[in-house]
Amino acid sequence: MSEPRWRLILNGKSAGDDAVREAVAAMRERGVGIDVRITWESGDAERYVEEAIGDRVDTLIAGGGDGTLSEVATALAHRRETAVALPALGLVPLGTANDFASAALIPDAPLPALELLLAQPPHAIDLLKLEADGEIHWAANLASGGFGTQVTVETHDGLKKLLGGLAYLITGLSKLGRIEPIRASLEGPRFAWHGEFIALGIGNGRQAGGGQALCPDARIDDGLLDVTVIPELSGEVAGTLATLLKDGKHAALDQAAVRAQLPWLEIGAERPFTLNLDGEPVESTRFRIECVAGRVRMHLPADCPLLAARIP
Repeated sequence: MSEPRWRLILNGKSAGDDAVREAVAAMRERGVGIDVRITWESGDAERYVEEAIGDRVDTLIAGGGDGTLSEVATALAHRRETAVALPALGLVPLGTANDFASAALIPDAPLPALELLLAQPPHAIDLLKLEADGEIHWAANLASGGFGTQVTVETHDGLKKLLGGLAYLITGLSKLGRIEPIRASLEGPRFAWHGEFIALGIGNGRQAGGGQALCPDARIDDGLLDVTVIPELSGEVAGTLATLLKDGKHAALDQAAVRAQLPWLEIGAERPFTLNLDGEPVESTRFRIECVAGRVRMHLPADCPLLAARIP
């Protein structure tokens, strides 16, 4: 059997991480052919994915947070090849919140995360495809809007670096007194909702913004979006959101959430608002989000709770 050929696409912020360097060296000692590419500016991930496909690598590894994972997954999704013909996807979690990795139970240390690629075969997973103003965007984890999105967008990078997920809590608590609901219409197959919301989650994955479990029942291989709408809660907004941010639980949301599972969803709003796709803000008054089933293959733990179909 020939040795595995991997390509690690590493977020430039983690280029000096000693644990990553040691993990790469350890895998090379085990006979894995692993090369490293560092992202520096927009477009790097797409270029490195194209290069890796030309080099016939077996697995592309995103080294970073949810945004890096989506960059690499997006570059694969743009290809014409089927998922089986493309390199498999791996993840070394190196971001601030690592929401996808946390929900999927991917090890947070570099060496165990790389060892997972040898231990488990790749599994076909879905991606989110979003269209707004004629442009196509992809995401591996979750699209969110409303309060949680503003927290994620407005949390300062320096604060994230110093405090990790706690940075989202601090930013969120500072915004509790100035939440403005968004009026919108959501429509999908046999589903319609109209009104004002303070939080919206459209999940392939389950959580975003440092642990906000907006879509607690989402699966990444069921061909469906998990939609969660939190309507305006007059008089209860601060208490509900404070509970969510402080405890990292979705019990408070369950009392008021409107939920649905849909293959696609269209959103229309009176005024432009922002959807956050794994760190990429997209602003528009109209969005169409589709679940593209089995678009890529990914190495995941055997007990990954995000899978509807168990890994043998």
